[in-house]
Amino acid sequence: MPARRLPPLRALEAFMRTVRLGSARAAAEEIGLSPSALSRRITNLEEFVGKKLFTRARQSMQLTDEGQAFYEAVNPHMEALARAVESQSDNISLLRLRLGVLPLFGSQRLFPRLGELRKRHPLLHIDIDTGPHLEDRVGDTLDAAIILSQGPEQGLHAVRLDHNMVHAICSKEMAGTLGDEVDLDKLGKQTFLIHNELPFSFEAWKRALDLEDLEPAAIDHYDSGQLMLEAAAQGLGIAIMHDDHLRRAADNRLTDLYGAEVESPYSYWFVCKPTALEERPVRLFHDWLVSAGL
Repeated sequence: MPARRLPPLRALEAFMRTVRLGSARAAAEEIGLSPSALSRRITNLEEFVGKKLFTRARQSMQLTDEGQAFYEAVNPHMEALARAVESQSDNISLLRLRLGVLPLFGSQRLFPRLGELRKRHPLLHIDIDTGPHLEDRVGDTLDAAIILSQGPEQGLHAVRLDHNMVHAICSKEMAGTLGDEVDLDKLGKQTFLIHNELPFSFEAWKRALDLEDLEPAAIDHYDSGQLMLEAAAQGLGIAIMHDDHLRRAADNRLTDLYGAEVESPYSYWFVCKPTALEERPVRLFHDWLVSAGL
């Protein structure tokens, strides 16, 4: 049986890096090519597969639908090839990722699924950092982070993981006392619990309920969403958090006050330096996170 003709591997590398970095210029710099040389490699790949993989406009290259389909078809096999080489290497070693994570995201969304990642990539191990200022430390003490943000800083590779609604979460007993109708006087006697990562959520909630004049008895600030939920369940205040936090907590002591639908200014984002995607631990985690739909 004649051997199958392989695609030009350097051209395939240029294509994969351009897709992962989201920039032809960044990909060219990583490989050590001029942008025109990188473009020629991708053209060679397009000629090999007989499909237009990118549209080109000035300095921009955007994946076509056929290019996206090609990437999704080829990427798993590239990863399988890398794993196969690793398994036969005498220099096999652990892959380590320094990941910043907010505790509530970690406990509710990440850790219940990490077993899947371990099975897929048993050599990948993760150092978890739940300290402050995660975004500022990406590229320094952290390889990547999952943050709550209105929009990450420019210069970071960022993937938006969700869209959220702001809810006022309290104990069922407190909700019964406050009633079903919005009452400014009653709310003014309450303590509200605000997360340090969500400072503008309370303003969004008040604005949506026409409560701009609300001045609560106190505002208590937290750096732990898990502790906020527990405080709310214990009747210590009304927690301004996301609907997803309430749903995933599955705590029958808690309820959504008034059932108001308020769009949150914040989302969870995965962030890293664009060049970090060429580091295998970052890329493996990034690709799994996106495909897992956390």
